[in-house]
Amino acid sequence: MVTQLDDLDRKILTELQEDAAQSLDEIARKVGSSKTPVWNRIRRMREQKVIVKQTALLDAESLGLEACFFVLIRTSEHEAEWQGKFLHVLRARPEVLEAHRLAGDIDYLLKVRVKNARAYDLFYQALISEVKIFNVTALLSMEEIKSTTALPL
Repeated sequence: MVTQLDDLDRKILTELQEDAAQSLDEIARKVGSSKTPVWNRIRRMREQKVIVKQTALLDAESLGLEACFFVLIRTSEHEAEWQGKFLHVLRARPEVLEAHRLAGDIDYLLKVRVKNARAYDLFYQALISEVKIFNVTALLSMEEIKSTTALPL
């Protein structure tokens, strides 16, 4: 179900996506409102699950996670038991930042962040030892051109 948002809601969400640590007073000033209506709208959007959580974004390279791989997985297994095990394995691996099930020739796309190619190989070896996979292709990102968590409002 799509939640109905007005212009003020969108302005508030834009500010939160930019910096969720700013105070209610700052947000209210920037969106042209006062603190109480802003707080009430944020509370309502949390209740409606428009705002799922607030978190800190970390710089991967500053933490030594310099390699980003996009992993394309094809499988010959499509049974519920295999899929359950595969999803469990993916969710347990902190290196996997994103996992998508796709339509088309590729079954799954993973975004994996690791220290280097050796660390990726360790991840790969662990993955294929835990679950049967038909084909794995890893693509190393040479440069991150754009990365955002902000949704277009």
